[in-house]
Amino acid sequence: MTKMVRTGIGYDIHRLDEGRRLVVGGVAIPFSKGLVGHSDGDVLIHAVIDALLGAMGGKDIGQCFPDTNPVYKDIQSTELLVSVAIQLKQRDCEICNIDSIVIAEEPKLAPHIPAMKDILCPILGLPVKDLGIKAKTREGLGDVGEGRAIAAWAVATIVSGS
Repeated sequence: MTKMVRTGIGYDIHRLDEGRRLVVGGVAIPFSKGLVGHSDGDVLIHAVIDALLGAMGGKDIGQCFPDTNPVYKDIQSTELLVSVAIQLKQRDCEICNIDSIVIAEEPKLAPHIPAMKDILCPILGLPVKDLGIKAKTREGLGDVGEGRAIAAWAVATIVSGS
């Protein structure tokens, strides 16, 4: 069986709103607003899921976990990520590394990155050194920069058995 290196890219953005809990990278972060979404709205995990699905040549997160399905209403995105990790194993794929950027004007996310890695690395079967998470701002530009949204990008590299 020939091993193939494959790469996928993921992106997500969610609007911030009062009355929602803010969860990024599986970590509940104290803040006055949270991300609006059918699930918990975790932009980092959603971007990682899309990157992994893309690397597998699969559908996107919206096709795999549609917001029209009540099963996914308010679901923790970590549960969705577990499902994708199982798909990877079933397809004889191994994650080499994931690199990501979360873009938020506030709250400051960098202090929460170690906790995010503590949650995500075991799910992904990755050592901490192979999961990059960076926090950036938009310097006041656009919806993210004006504090109306949070976005994330992720790139995943996997080795597939076929």
